[in-house]
Amino acid sequence: MQREYPDRPIVGVGAVIIHNGQVLLVRRAKPPLQGRWSLPGGVVELGETLRAAVEREICEETGLVVQATEVVAVLDRILPGDNAGIQYHYVLIDFLCRCQGGELRADSDVSEAQWAYPAELARYELEQIALDVIAKGFQLSPS
Repeated sequence: MQREYPDRPIVGVGAVIIHNGQVLLVRRAKPPLQGRWSLPGGVVELGETLRAAVEREICEETGLVVQATEVVAVLDRILPGDNAGIQYHYVLIDFLCRCQGGELRADSDVSEAQWAYPAELARYELEQIALDVIAKGFQLSPS
């Protein structure tokens, strides 16, 4: 599947993992958003459920074992490219996830992973849509 200049939207999943009053953020190691902080997640593989995809992606990227619970947000990520083409087009489903175990590490498609308190989010220069999803995740989180 071609991610850059695709011929159709790609389904992706993201995780809002809240633990001890903090949310997990990752710094992307690959485009799009290379070098930027965001929520962890990735692309759904053929034959994989949405929840299984987000749980797998989080384990691959961060070493954490999570359980996906409810949907926090469904959104489009459309980035224009050259010559009026669409360079990236993702349909993203973000899940609230509970941390079940594992040890936090940056791996796979991320260069850094760390926990952040809501009051610290400004220093990560997150996109507004990520801040909105995080805020909704905190509202939905039982902890």
